[in-house]
Amino acid sequence: MTDFRLCAFADEASGDLAGQIEALHRNGMRLIEIRNVGGKTVTDLTDGELDAVAETLHAAGIEVWSIGSPLGKTRLGDAEENRRRFERSIEAAKRLGTARVRMFSYYVSEEEAEGEADAIFAELRRMAELAEKEGVLLCHENEKGIYGATAERTLRLLEAVPSLGSVFDPANYIQCGERPDEIFPQFAARTTYLHIKDALAEDGTVVPSGEGDGGVARIIDMFAEKGSGRVLTLEPHLFSFIGLKNLQTEELKHKFSYSTPDEAFDAGADALKRILDRGGYSYE
Repeated sequence: MTDFRLCAFADEASGDLAGQIEALHRNGMRLIEIRNVGGKTVTDLTDGELDAVAETLHAAGIEVWSIGSPLGKTRLGDAEENRRRFERSIEAAKRLGTARVRMFSYYVSEEEAEGEADAIFAELRRMAELAEKEGVLLCHENEKGIYGATAERTLRLLEAVPSLGSVFDPANYIQCGERPDEIFPQFAARTTYLHIKDALAEDGTVVPSGEGDGGVARIIDMFAEKGSGRVLTLEPHLFSFIGLKNLQTEELKHKFSYSTPDEAFDAGADALKRILDRGGYSYE
C-alpha cells in the first residue's frame, strides 16, 4: 500500500459534479470529501440527488472518503437545524458509501466557551454515539469561532468525547494564533485524517501548502508514522469558490493570484505533491 491516499474538496475547482470529477482525474485523485454540489451543501441534497451523485461518482471511479458536512456550524441552541443536519449527514454517508462525516463543535464566543463546554460535550457525545450505531464516525475539525478553535479546547473536547474522530487543519490553527507543527504531536494518536491547507501567521492569509507557517511537511512526516494508506484531504482555499459563503462570513485573503478555480485547485494539488515528493513518499 502507498504511504498516502490523496483526497480533495473538489468543489473548490467547480460547483458542478462533472467539473469536480474532472479536477480529481486531472490531478490523479480517486477520493473526494464531498461538500457542495450544484449550488447545494451536501446536507441539503435530497435522497434522489444523493443517489444520483453516488451513481455518477461510482461510474467515474471516485470514492467518497467523507461527508464535508456543516454539522456543528451553528449555535448549540439551534436544536431543529442541528437535528436536521445530523440526520441528513448520516443519510448522505449511507447513500454515498462512506463511514465518515466531518463536523464542528458549535459557535461560541471566547467569553462563552468555558460556560458552554459541558453542554457541548454532552451533545457531541450523544451525536457521536448515535452515529456509531449507524456505522458512521463523526470527525471533528478545528476551526476559529467554534468551541474547538484552540488546541487546548480541542484536546479537552476529544478527551470528553472519545468516540469522536478528529480532522487536523493546520491553517485553521494558524488563524487562531497557534503553531500547528508544534501542537500536532498532542493530536497524532487521535487524528483520523489531515486537511491540507496552509496560511501565514502574520495575517492568516491562505497560501499553497509549504508556503506558509503551518509546518505542513513536518506534520505529514509525523502523520506518516501512523502507518501506510493515511488520507490527506486537499482544501486549498486559494480562490473564492462557489459555496464559500456557506462556510464562512469573512473574505479570504490571498497572497497568490489565480485566474480560475481550476487553476487554483491544481496549484494546491501541485504544492501538496511537491511536499510528498521531497519527503520520498508514495501516494495515489
